[in-house]
Amino acid sequence: MSPGSAQFGLADDSVVVVIGSGAGGGTLSRRLAERGVKVVCLEAGPRLTLGDIVNDEAAMFPRITWLDERIGQGDAPAAFPTWNCKTVGGTTMHWTAAAPRIQPHEFKARTTYGELADTSLADWPLTSADLAPYYDQAEDLMGVTGSHGIPPLPGNANYKVLEAGARRVGYCDVDTNTMAINPVPRDGRAACQQLGFCTSGCATGAKWSTLYTEIPAAERTGNFELRPQCMAVRILNEQGRHVTGVRYRDASGKEREQKARVVCVAGNVVETTRLLLNSGTTPAGLANSSGELGRNYMRHVMAGVIALMPGAVNMHKGAQVAGVVRDETRHDPGRGFSGGFLMHTLMFTPETLARWLLPGGAWGEPLTRALDRYRDMAALLIMGEDLPRADSRITLHESRRDQHGLPVPVVTYYHHPNSLALRNYAVAAAGKLYRSLGADEIFNIVDVFPATHNLGTARMGEDPRRSVCNTWGQTHDIGNLLISDGSVFASAGCENPTLTIAALALRQGDYLAEQLKSGRL
Repeated sequence: MSPGSAQFGLADDSVVVVIGSGAGGGTLSRRLAERGVKVVCLEAGPRLTLGDIVNDEAAMFPRITWLDERIGQGDAPAAFPTWNCKTVGGTTMHWTAAAPRIQPHEFKARTTYGELADTSLADWPLTSADLAPYYDQAEDLMGVTGSHGIPPLPGNANYKVLEAGARRVGYCDVDTNTMAINPVPRDGRAACQQLGFCTSGCATGAKWSTLYTEIPAAERTGNFELRPQCMAVRILNEQGRHVTGVRYRDASGKEREQKARVVCVAGNVVETTRLLLNSGTTPAGLANSSGELGRNYMRHVMAGVIALMPGAVNMHKGAQVAGVVRDETRHDPGRGFSGGFLMHTLMFTPETLARWLLPGGAWGEPLTRALDRYRDMAALLIMGEDLPRADSRITLHESRRDQHGLPVPVVTYYHHPNSLALRNYAVAAAGKLYRSLGADEIFNIVDVFPATHNLGTARMGEDPRRSVCNTWGQTHDIGNLLISDGSVFASAGCENPTLTIAALALRQGDYLAEQLKSGRL
């Protein structure tokens, strides 16, 4: 079936409607289509081609980013609290392609960390062993380096600085990371050219994105139809007991209704939560008898550390995430906090630094002096485990509406004291790493990052009174309504979540295909 062609009628109630085409929705769509299931995928954004992707961060930002209004409260940035994508491929267009697995102890956060005040910690209802076969499949599908005979990516100069400093201060678990970027041609896609524009879409297609991989593969089955620029506005249901379809607005703004046998929601956390809250017969929303929908929002603890080194580094050359230090990912409460963190390289553009250094106090001559030494900068990103809180949540604004007439999402987030303790320790550790190599000056960037890893607002669990979904992402309240993105995470871990989202989507796809085949759904 060619891109853009109409295949399934609006009245065809035998289809599975998947909302979203990113790591969850795109991966799930392909798995279902290859299992013979008819799928209609609704994507709010446009479908780009490789020709639309350019090595220009300023040009690509408005082209792929979700810029509809969202309101941040608490410790979330007020005007731009989350950074997601509104395009076919979803946030796999923006991700850095770092693809680690969540560690076994992180699946059992409540058991491992114990009772922590002001948290809503929970264990996952599955283990790392349960997910291991699907991690293997996802790594093969995505072409993750270090798996299935795929060699590592080369380390750029930014990585070499990270590695040298890490080993000097005693870290041992340091390498060029597990990355879903082709080091050599694979799966019909080119090898990485080390251009440094990973988060701008990847103009060569070497980075795994469902735009380049899962969507075309699903289309080749003849069981899949993609409808870009189609914004889901309501899940149709029979008094909250059974879903029957999805109401959406197409590219022309016309409202349509697609009937469905099953609906799978993979709109990334904010849009998934908004759609469910907006689809109920009461303000509590759809599939929310537990009252947990929208709560337990997690976003990872993040901080940027930029060091002025004695000589040229040119951190902008090469993959943005070119290496990682894993020694601090362990759980060791002797450090003063629960959970762990990663340190991995990241490239910051001069424009980004000018915007983000300002909150740290740089202005005028101090700022220009730092930017004049851009070539000497080495940089890393700290990414630590965030703990769920019932009051960190996503809600709907009482009166403000967007261009579709939908309530504007309100993203409320509060740092937990554990997060602040983790961040302070991590920033100090990163500074020690760079100072061991003679860094002249260090800038720490905190509390200004919009969230790119959004997790937990429809979490899975065994108890329907304390969770929204079961272990398959199937909502407890409505059997033919499933959640297929990071909303289902019961805990965040400290790892980039995309690989886990894809693994869960593959697992859910197998389960759903069997349920449909047997007639149980």
